[in-house]
Amino acid sequence: MRCPFCAHEDSQVKDSRPTEDNTAIRRRRQCEGCGARFTTFERVQLRDVTVVKSGEKGGEPRREPFDRSKIEQSVALACRKRDIEQERIDQLVSGIQRQVETAGESEIPASRIGEMVMDGLRQLDSVAYIRFASVYRDFSEAKDFQEFASTVRDVGAE
Repeated sequence: MRCPFCAHEDSQVKDSRPTEDNTAIRRRRQCEGCGARFTTFERVQLRDVTVVKSGEKGGEPRREPFDRSKIEQSVALACRKRDIEQERIDQLVSGIQRQVETAGESEIPASRIGEMVMDGLRQLDSVAYIRFASVYRDFSEAKDFQEFASTVRDVGAE
């Protein structure tokens, strides 16, 4: 494993243990070049999945490899300063990754992943759900928030 500090090619594993949700192995490593310590995570990847993003203004759709970290960043941003345990966020992201990789398709539209995130956040935290939706659905005015928030209250009342 290449050191993120000095780019030396060799590092030594000092400690390995499963993550709290048992979906990955956390490894503490020490660089043999500079001695710096860093953490890596090893996860199972069931298949290579390509995300198809819609083309802008009628252009050709873009394709890129599925990247779990993009979902992690989006969910973390939506849940920022909310009283949500990290373990529950990790479970949500792992569940979405599992759905994507077990769908049996080599390509998946980005919009479907966005809807998976929306569904997961809806069950996790209503404020995080509204935050994510405001970016995902591109709210441009306060009334967009108001209209969407009224549907969230209706969903919670069911």
